[in-house]
Amino acid sequence: QVQLVESGGESVQAGGSLRLSCAASGRTFSTYNMGWFRQAPGKEREFVAVIRWSGGGTYYADSVKGRFTISRDNAKNTVHLQMNSLKPEDTAVYYCAADPSNNGYSTVTSTYYYWGQGTQVTVSS
Repeated sequence: QVQLVESGGESVQAGGSLRLSCAASGRTFSTYNMGWFRQAPGKEREFVAVIRWSGGGTYYADSVKGRFTISRDNAKNTVHLQMNSLKPEDTAVYYCAADPSNNGYSTVTSTYYYWGQGTQVTVSS
């Protein structure tokens, strides 16, 4: 069992930066791939980034590549999403999620078994 709690979302202007954090409970956190997803109003939840359980590999959606960086600290049971050069289209609720299957670099929501409650990011122009 893993519980996830996101934090760090707020309102910023375009071009700004935010760092989202996801705190995980449970001793198995370090064995799970961790992903970030986001959902804008009226849209489906979409993949943002994923990091392998070891922290040794990452994969990003094209829309955020070069602007966002995912990282994790297994000793502290945390995963982060550093977001730079934010755009209004980045506005969404951001969710972290855990993939117990460690299925490569999954971009599919159904692969992720545990989800946080989300944190709101609003980017104004």
